[in-house]
Amino acid sequence: MARTIITLKKADLTLGSAAAAVHVLKGIDLKIGEGEAVGIVGPSGSGKSTLLMVLAGLERLDSGEIHMLDTPLHTLSEDALADFRGRNIGIVFQSFHLIANMTAIENVAVPLELANVRNAFDIAKRELTAVGLGERLTHYPGQLSGGEQQRVAIARALAPSPAVLIADEPTGNLDTETGRQIADLLFAKQKERGMTLMLVTHDTALAARCTRQIRVRSGEIAADSLNSVSPAAAFA
Repeated sequence: MARTIITLKKADLTLGSAAAAVHVLKGIDLKIGEGEAVGIVGPSGSGKSTLLMVLAGLERLDSGEIHMLDTPLHTLSEDALADFRGRNIGIVFQSFHLIANMTAIENVAVPLELANVRNAFDIAKRELTAVGLGERLTHYPGQLSGGEQQRVAIARALAPSPAVLIADEPTGNLDTETGRQIADLLFAKQKERGMTLMLVTHDTALAARCTRQIRVRSGEIAADSLNSVSPAAAFA
């Protein structure tokens, strides 16, 4: 049985204030096992992307607890949380978030350098080659297709060898075929490296490729089911 790698306990979060306040997460309890691929689905405004941002350490809970890799993230300072995230969590966004005036290899290497990782450019070259961009290292984002830009973003997310890979609508800005290729790449890397994958998507076919689906509605978990029987889907 795989060990539990992420635990949420009574996770509660309100965004905005006064009349504009929205109760986004409502006392969520959740456990994620090591090596699982989890699809988070639900209608717009349901809280699924906010849940993902909490798991990524990019949103703070108002109350409740979040534990990852036996670390209580809700107790960490901003600096300690940023350090933990940089070492343990890879994040892929819908809109790539590449730096326009940096080449592909710089986009991957610079975050590693900022984290004082040795041989940052060697690692960046290896990761870009692994996602099929070995011949595009010195190209700028504006010289790359959308699919290639997302491959750079995936290489950047994988470069620190994270235990958890978080993806927010990773195929949302891509055409159907390119989106399928990016999805294939994400699942291949997740399986190859034994990472836990947390994926928010509106694409039901993409969610169906995960070992488990969590449906969020009105800030609560409405359903939590396995797509298939998998050793990674059973956890302590």
